[in-house]
Amino acid sequence: MPPALAFEHVSMAFPGVKALDDVSFEVRAGSIHALMGENGAGKSTLLKILSGAYLPSGGSLAIDGHPVAFRGTADALAAGVAVIYQELHLVPEMSVAENLFLGHLPQKFGIVDRRALAEAARRQLELIGEDIDPATKLGQLSLGQRQMVEIAKALTRGARLIAFDEPTSSLSDREVRRLFTIIRELRTRGCAILYVSHRMEEIFALCDRLTILRDGRHVETAELASLTRDTVVQRMVGRKLADIYNYAPRPRADTGLVVENLCGPGLAEPLSFAAAAGEIFGLFGLIGAGRSELLKLLFGATPKTSGRITLAHRELAFNSPRDAIAAGVVLCPEDRKKEGIIPILSVLENTNLSARRRRARAGLFINEAWEQANARERTAQLRVKTPSVLQLIRHLSGGNQQKVILGRWLSEPVNVILLDEPTRGIDVGAKGEIYTIIQDLARRGVCVIVVSSELPEVLGVSDRIAVMRQGKIAAILDRADATEEKLLTLALPLESTLAS
Repeated sequence: MPPALAFEHVSMAFPGVKALDDVSFEVRAGSIHALMGENGAGKSTLLKILSGAYLPSGGSLAIDGHPVAFRGTADALAAGVAVIYQELHLVPEMSVAENLFLGHLPQKFGIVDRRALAEAARRQLELIGEDIDPATKLGQLSLGQRQMVEIAKALTRGARLIAFDEPTSSLSDREVRRLFTIIRELRTRGCAILYVSHRMEEIFALCDRLTILRDGRHVETAELASLTRDTVVQRMVGRKLADIYNYAPRPRADTGLVVENLCGPGLAEPLSFAAAAGEIFGLFGLIGAGRSELLKLLFGATPKTSGRITLAHRELAFNSPRDAIAAGVVLCPEDRKKEGIIPILSVLENTNLSARRRRARAGLFINEAWEQANARERTAQLRVKTPSVLQLIRHLSGGNQQKVILGRWLSEPVNVILLDEPTRGIDVGAKGEIYTIIQDLARRGVCVIVVSSELPEVLGVSDRIAVMRQGKIAAILDRADATEEKLLTLALPLESTLAS
């Protein structure tokens, strides 16, 4: 029986870089096939070829043993292929039913048959076990529900080969469990699933086989049962990673950032805590706990309603992020694509975006020589994979985009850096590099505040950890006292709240 999908000697070249080089592997029907590799390994390029967005420079694809050449996404859909990206391709202003059948709405006498549309949508949602009113505006749904709508949309088009690109990056634990149930049901129905994720625990819990890419080349395809986590990491990065977190104790100052009775959107009560210069202060909590909202209040992106923030005994009064940056308080946001980068600008421009005001000639004219030198220095320092600092940042992988944002703040005098999910969607090798940067910043005396949803990460990098629950700080633990069980217990909603 031929494989559901075969990549045969696939190559893809862009100006200045070869994204894929002679990649071949197969995906079986009725299986969940993991695809792993560092950022820049070629995974996203491979998915875009599968979706019909890119035409490969060399090689070919075969579906059920038949060669195919997709000239666009419509060809891929017609062949039963669906690719579900991190950024869902749905219209928030339209109803769930309209999103499900967008492009092939049922019609009667030349107009949309609303009754037939609602019935068809309800049947499709029932197939994946979702009790969602088809008339609901998509924008009113949670991210997890939107993901389910995207899956249902793929099934309305008869998709038998479904690829998922980092599908759990913004989902709660409950939503992740629901997604896994659906994916397993799809496998039982005979669908072929290609699953891209950097989360090792997900890969080993969910998938049957694994393909590893490195630097655009195929490294190995194997049954997951024959591999260990350490083996996968070593083959992904081409080296052993002894201690990925690179943690080492360091001196901490008596002064730093002090927050007293801070109130604002997303917080359920006044918050108070202190983080010293040279300290890595972790923030852990479940989705909706108020962690990102707290960072935005500290950065001036959201106005506080009351409370006091001091840095080295000097009170800070931020009316905007501009004020925060001037005081040396900077933020790497959770959603780097929407809030961290300007996709139509180059790596050079994104790196120098903030610091250029300090280097402008006469305060007016861009210092091009300094900007070129600084961008090259930061890309080398952070090992950003890019053919040139003039490359548009949108063409970089997520991990390399994150490094450019870090490079922007390393171009500034920084006192406090706020990192919101700094390694989300980033491969294990790039994670290690970012952890090294975090430790280096702390050694330089910077106060580092790190928000993370990953327990091993927040435990691995932090000196102290504040656990947030429902807009409050439930507890602050020293590194030596913190365990995964303690943090998770503190983060879970109180029983009295659940009962009500």
